[in-house]
Amino acid sequence: MPKVLISDALSEAAIQIFKDRGVEVDFQPALGKDKDKLAEIIGNYDGLAIRSATKVTPKILENAKNLKVIGRAGIGVDNVDIPAATAKGIIVMNTPFGNSITTAEHAITLMLALARQIPQADASTQAGKWEKNKFMGVEITGKTLGVIGCGNIGSIAADRGIGLRMKVIAYDPFLSPERALDIGVEKVELDELLKRADFITLHTPLTDKTRNILDATAINKTKKGVRIINCARGGLVDEVALRAALDTGHVAGAAFDVFVTEPATENVLFGHPNVICTPHLGASTTEAQENVALQVAEQMSDYLMTGAISNAINFPSITAEEAPKLKPFVELAEKLGSFAGQLTETGISKVQIAYEGAVAEMKTKALTSAALAGLLRPMLGAANVVSAPIMAKERGIVVEEVTREVAGDFESLITITVTTETQTRAVSGTVFADGRPRIVNIKGIRMDAEFGHSMIYITNLDKPGFIGRFSSTLGEAGINIATFHVGREAPGASAVALIEIDGDLPPAVLEQVRALPQVQSAKALHF
Repeated sequence: MPKVLISDALSEAAIQIFKDRGVEVDFQPALGKDKDKLAEIIGNYDGLAIRSATKVTPKILENAKNLKVIGRAGIGVDNVDIPAATAKGIIVMNTPFGNSITTAEHAITLMLALARQIPQADASTQAGKWEKNKFMGVEITGKTLGVIGCGNIGSIAADRGIGLRMKVIAYDPFLSPERALDIGVEKVELDELLKRADFITLHTPLTDKTRNILDATAINKTKKGVRIINCARGGLVDEVALRAALDTGHVAGAAFDVFVTEPATENVLFGHPNVICTPHLGASTTEAQENVALQVAEQMSDYLMTGAISNAINFPSITAEEAPKLKPFVELAEKLGSFAGQLTETGISKVQIAYEGAVAEMKTKALTSAALAGLLRPMLGAANVVSAPIMAKERGIVVEEVTREVAGDFESLITITVTTETQTRAVSGTVFADGRPRIVNIKGIRMDAEFGHSMIYITNLDKPGFIGRFSSTLGEAGINIATFHVGREAPGASAVALIEIDGDLPPAVLEQVRALPQVQSAKALHF
């Protein structure tokens, strides 16, 4: 009988789920704050169920001789050392959808409080004042709500806005026009949303592409009198720039549940009369806390008793028997998806993944999940091999699998074709006998390139001098070229280059590369 330690507060109903499914439970909620004691006894357990109080450190994992799974009742896993757990072969699960309604409701609550200055009016009234004329509000009905990020939580917030008789517009590169129509929102580009929205609510993960998505430039593009709500992640809004816009009156108000630094004991937004702040309460309802507790108990029990994996952060949904054969192709699929995702700037409407040859007989669902995780992760940082298919479905992305018995020149071939609103891009790869994934075709142009940690992808005209100028540009910047792979349609026609470099490519050097003759586009990639 597998044994699970619960080191944070979980409900009796969650504990009963473990017991009903044949899992022995040791409930010690005080251990979450006693790292030494936890490290001392963790070796006795197959599973560890936690909330946010327990910090799963490398020291604790060193002693986790029998631990197979860590289940986090909630979405954030910052308190788990994922690389250390992965190195030990420990599955890390979370419950990404248990608090969606609660978070969306909190955003709507803050929007209403902001519109009518409820906290300020409450403080004034309870102080014995009667400042009826001071707290002039605005109506919600008929106003335009701009939703940045229209996934699971964002679509719920949009639905609530529609219920309040608001006009809802949404910016989300991964939201298809068909999905937007289904949920009743108008899909727009970011600049249009900024120009039209009376209220802006953010519901996107924090990634390199979304960090400071509302910076000073973006805020200056907003309608005068806009009100901004952030219940997603600190860092999506430039807090200093927002404070400046609040001081000038361009932004009429802001309501924040999340901050760049948390716990937020001080912040540039604090003290402004038109700002409402809450201490990261998005998931803090009785229902949400119970939902995630029940969900993590079910997921961990399923894994320990049957081997089924749900919402894993660090492992695909495959069995122990399938793992050795699938592993290099999982890596290939994810990197091909990442290649396409890092080059995608507009909304994706369709993804076709073709499996040819021997790989077509494998468990392609796991490979498709890996490909989608790689594709979506550059924009949606939380995407993993389990959640990615759900994220794609939420955004109305059509995912099509194609299998063929023959792979042409290769024993196995995976081709990912991504269709956006403006173009279709295809990339193919295979795994040779050495077990290393590699790219063999980009946009119909043949090449043979292994994936490196830091790479540069270039499209250019096949004219003399390009390689020399490019190499000189990097050499003058002190950047070493590790490998250089090229391919072309025909002499003098379109060509592509995939270059592995040592270290990262500074933005200034990337601009120099883009300015070179014959270069049509250049992009820094990371794998």
